[in-house]
Parts: sequence; C-alpha cells; structure tokens
Amino acid sequence: MEVGIIGGGINGLCCAWLLQQQGHTVQLYERDRLMAATSSRSSKLLHGGLRYLEHLEFRLVREALRERDAWLQRVPELARPLRLVMPIYHGGRRSRWLVRCGLYLYEHLAGRSALPRSSWLAARELLAADRDLLPDGLVGGYAFYDGQMDDQRLGLWVARQASDAGAVLKERCEVRSVERSGRIHFADGSSRQHDCVLNVCGPWAEQLLLRSGIASPYRLDLVRGSHLVLDRPCPQAYLFEVPGEARIAFVLPWYGRTLVGTTEVRQPIDAPVACEEHERAYLLGLVRHYFPRTASSERVVEAFAGVRPLLRSASDPAQATREYAVHRDGALISVFGGKWTTARALAQRVSRILAESGNRGLLDRTRCGNC
Repeated sequence: MEVGIIGGGINGLCCAWLLQQQGHTVQLYERDRLMAATSSRSSKLLHGGLRYLEHLEFRLVREALRERDAWLQRVPELARPLRLVMPIYHGGRRSRWLVRCGLYLYEHLAGRSALPRSSWLAARELLAADRDLLPDGLVGGYAFYDGQMDDQRLGLWVARQASDAGAVLKERCEVRSVERSGRIHFADGSSRQHDCVLNVCGPWAEQLLLRSGIASPYRLDLVRGSHLVLDRPCPQAYLFEVPGEARIAFVLPWYGRTLVGTTEVRQPIDAPVACEEHERAYLLGLVRHYFPRTASSERVVEAFAGVRPLLRSASDPAQATREYAVHRDGALISVFGGKWTTARALAQRVSRILAESGNRGLLDRTRCGNC
C-alpha cells in the first residue's frame, strides 16, 4: 500500500518507520524541517506520567511505561535512566502516603521493568545530596526512575531508521489540503494520490481538516509548555509541587545545566510559539522557592516553548486528558494528541487501523466482483 504521511514530528516519523518496515511504500511530507517544532520542545523525559494517575489514566500510563523501557533498551546511546526525587514538605498537597501509593501503582503498571524500585529518602539524605534545596518543612522524599533523552537527536535517529528502511522523507514540502480519497494537495499547486493518507500534524491536525473542508471529529486544546535552561549545575532531578497549586513541575539536569519546566498556557494556532515573560517569572519563582540560597544568581541561558495538542476534555488544560485518538475517514486517517514516549505505540495502533481498512477494502472489491 502507498501511504502518505503529513507531519515530520516524532509521531509521524514513528509511523513512517513502522509502516515501511511492514512493507508499505511510505512518503512523509514536512512543511519545515524534521523534528523542528513541538517534538523537539519537550521536557526531555521518557516517562509514564506519574501525575496522570491522579486523573485515572491507567491505560495510558501502562502503555507509556512499557514504551519508556523499550526506548531505553532500543537506543541506550541516546536515552538513559534518570533518577528523580519528589520531596515531601509539611503542608504539601500530596502526603507521603499518597505519593507512596502512587509510586506503588506506577511500578505495578510498569510490569517487569529493569529500572530500580522507588525508595524513601530522609530529609538529611536529600540535603546532603543537594545543599541548596529548601530545608524548611522538608520531611523527606521519594526517589524513583524514569528516562531522559535528547528529543531532537532521538527523533532524528528515528528518521534515519525510517529512511534506511526505504521511506522517503520530504522536508520543506507544505501540504495545503487533503481529500478523503487519499489525494494530497501541496502549497505549490501540485497534488498526489495515495492509497492512504495519515494526518499526523500534531497541533495542526484539526486545522488541516478544517482547511480541507472536512469536519473534525475531535477538538484539540493547544497548550503551550515553556521551559528555561539555567546556567547552574543540577545535582539531582526533581518533581516539585508548584507552590500554592496542585500542578507538578520538573527541575532536571541538562548538559551540565538545569532545565526547568513546564507551564500550561492555552496557545492560539496562529500565534508565535515562545516563552512569555509571565511564564519565565512563573518558572523562576518555582526555582527561587525551592532553592533560596542560589535565587539571586540564577541566569537564564535559553528559553523554549512547544505546543501540546491535547484532546479537549476539561476547562483547565492541566486537567485535560493526555490520551490520544486515531480516526479513519475513507482513505484518510487522522491522529489527535499523542505523547513523545508513546509514539511507537501510536504507530502500532495506526498500523492496525490501516490493516483493517485494507482488509475491508479488499472485501468490498471482492463483493463488487461477485455482483
């Protein structure tokens, strides 16, 4: 089957890689450069989403945890285990027993993971490992493991696998519209017919359908996540409760510096994607709260932002589901949402839908031949 894929982020690239491996003929079209947008603006984590358990997203967390382990095993030169600590403070929104229960469930959903189990660390152990950590009210903390990666380098590794398998990956090739029949119309006025077209445009998936005159079965919440890179070493990776909120934010080691993120701000589809001043202040406020000794010396060396396409499910984007959806309409398959960690699993779901549609098409042709 000849498959056209629109979108050169991690989900589109994983689809190209898997489908080409399965014997399809794949051409992928990216309007800019591969891995140049949302997929290279993440928190650099391969994780199951510990906080998603609070929203009862057990299926997604189980899938993400197993995919996390698969990435760590598949590409150890670009993905590594990362030990994180979630400190517990007096007066925090999540008690010690609640975090312990969450981690127990997290590890149960992971199955037979090679990563070490979580453990409790006393306050003195945390402060010995990081003398700048806020000591006031510190009870202790739980250490557990997820994965860390360089999102752009790992995504380009996937692109090489897809290309080596035979997929054709075209950059600077903008798609203007699609048809349910599998025809793609390009910005230069040309068009091409495919047996199947995958709309894997991430934040722009809904917009592509609307521009093509096709009703979208799902609405997307476009949420900007901003990050800062600080010119300071980070001796320990952390999950922190944002002071006064239920949100969780990360403080992570990143190439000898400190990565802080993320925010959750609604993003118009046609607005520039950039870390705004109030987000910068928000993230620096988090750092100054938990590391008061070094607050005056923090220097921001980089700020970046990406847009997460979330299925619209809540008025507060922090409460929105992180699940994804795949919808088939004729020869057009559209993907809505999707996490970096689960990109390969998403591609497998797309492959199953493609196989079902191919079998259905063969059955229909056979029936017509018997008419």
